[in-house]
Amino acid sequence: MTDTPPTQSKEICLFISHTFKRPDEDRLYGAIEAGGTKVNVAVGRSATDIVATDRIETGTPTATIEGILGFFEEYRVKILSFGVASFGPVRLDRTASDWGRLIATPKLGWTGASFVQPLIDAYAIPVELETDVSAAAIAEYQFGALRGSRCGIYLTVGTGIGGGIVIDGVPVRGNLHPEIGHIRISRGAADTGFSGSCPYHGDCLEGLASGPAIERRWGTSLDRLPEDHQAHRIIADYLGQACATLALTMSADRIVIGGGVSKVAGLHRAIANRMRYWLGGYLDGPTIRNDTFIVAPDLSDRAGITGALLLAQRADLPDR
Repeated sequence: MTDTPPTQSKEICLFISHTFKRPDEDRLYGAIEAGGTKVNVAVGRSATDIVATDRIETGTPTATIEGILGFFEEYRVKILSFGVASFGPVRLDRTASDWGRLIATPKLGWTGASFVQPLIDAYAIPVELETDVSAAAIAEYQFGALRGSRCGIYLTVGTGIGGGIVIDGVPVRGNLHPEIGHIRISRGAADTGFSGSCPYHGDCLEGLASGPAIERRWGTSLDRLPEDHQAHRIIADYLGQACATLALTMSADRIVIGGGVSKVAGLHRAIANRMRYWLGGYLDGPTIRNDTFIVAPDLSDRAGITGALLLAQRADLPDR
């Protein structure tokens, strides 16, 4: 998908609302949701009709790609197109010489690697690419918690922190794509003595509030720490700061927060409270005060792979 001005967003959104009907129901779409620790793969007749799935560890690029291609081999003659939802940063501009390649990623050994090119080389069929979080945002816009949102945001808080922003269902892009996990936030007075886990920025949002940052700081995951442990307040505050920034800059209608860290009981409400604190009464209104402004994903852990299947359907459109 090439970068497209807002005036063409209606045409791009055809891939979301389009009904795909083919006389041969055995024709399939291939989907890859590539994260920093695991890769989910699937084949389906549509985004809501999945035939088979598997999970592959994100090891070295060579081993991971071999595992992906091995999964799809059984369905080789049936697959029409692929959708790839990749961790980033990744080059999304199809006109760029390094389209589809990862750029300066903290994932050791993966800078310059590509999930896209091996598929093209092996299958010679259309491939559509987005970030994993943008794909999840597309899926939540179509089927889940971002339905009806003019501007919707999907944040994932897990191995890393990433964010996808959709306007009328179309992912926001510019020079690259949103890199929300690397915005700067204010350190709390109670959070000292930890330099942060991000190899590029130290104590950016990801460096302070991601799963690895929590474990390096307190020796375990957030859900295993007592409810009264200061870590819960600190992480909620940092994510609340990020949400306040997004509310101010993007005028979001809703923010969906997923990922492993987000599953801690009560965290969404605590983040919303800290967001309101940092807004200080600014933007005060029914949307910000509403308990449905910051929510968990409706699609749970299926958002990314569902979005990847939607991308595959888009890749198969004749007017793509």
